[in-house]
Amino acid sequence: MSQNIYDNQAFFDAYGQLPRSVHGLDGAPEWPAIKAMLPALNGRKVVDLGCGYGWFCRAARELGASSVLGVDLSAKMLQKAREMTRDSAIEYRQDDLNSLTLPGECADLIYSSLALHYLPQLESVFQQAYQGLKPGGWLVFSTEHPVFTCSPHQGWLVDDQGNRFWGVSDYQAEGERQSDWLAKGVIKYHRTLGTTINCLLNAGFMLRHLQEWGPTTRQIARLPSLAEEAQRPMLLLIAAQKPGSRGDEE
Repeated sequence: MSQNIYDNQAFFDAYGQLPRSVHGLDGAPEWPAIKAMLPALNGRKVVDLGCGYGWFCRAARELGASSVLGVDLSAKMLQKAREMTRDSAIEYRQDDLNSLTLPGECADLIYSSLALHYLPQLESVFQQAYQGLKPGGWLVFSTEHPVFTCSPHQGWLVDDQGNRFWGVSDYQAEGERQSDWLAKGVIKYHRTLGTTINCLLNAGFMLRHLQEWGPTTRQIARLPSLAEEAQRPMLLLIAAQKPGSRGDEE
């Protein structure tokens, strides 16, 4: 079972102060890039894995989705999502993504934002996503970039000239990493970029788009603290498609 850190009260309270918690998708600087990777959602069925407060569930409905299922391990996050949602076409379900079971061909899009790096392995969730998608359906997700996950303790270093750089260590040593982000003992899992892509391909997906996300100059001008994210990729954005009908590619 995955660590349920979001039901830790200290973590949950601290997470609620983050810009992406307060402002939703408008507070997530990578959202415009992810939105551009989405297929058309008019009349489509959507599943959101690790839905949190349900921000994307509600956005998917605004983009025309006919129904949305939001799945999360955290009871606290789901309670918040239900409090913020007034839409009978959105359903929330508590489940561990590590042992997730989806009905066959139940969705046109499976989406996940910053959840998969909490899972000890990816094979089963990608396999479930594949069998849960209709032919031609899409899997679009973001996760922490392996350059970021490999060194949770080392972080930013300073060279002899005073220049800051991200210290990368043990990149090839995949597995559990612990950090004290928002609370002590947060468990995430590091895996190389190659491992993630090969898990997708082995599940049967076709890779459609990969972006090692960084802020635009306009975003940095609006929020100078994002300048650090231009020095090394923190987020990995991926769109993949199940073979079948090609009508959703555009």
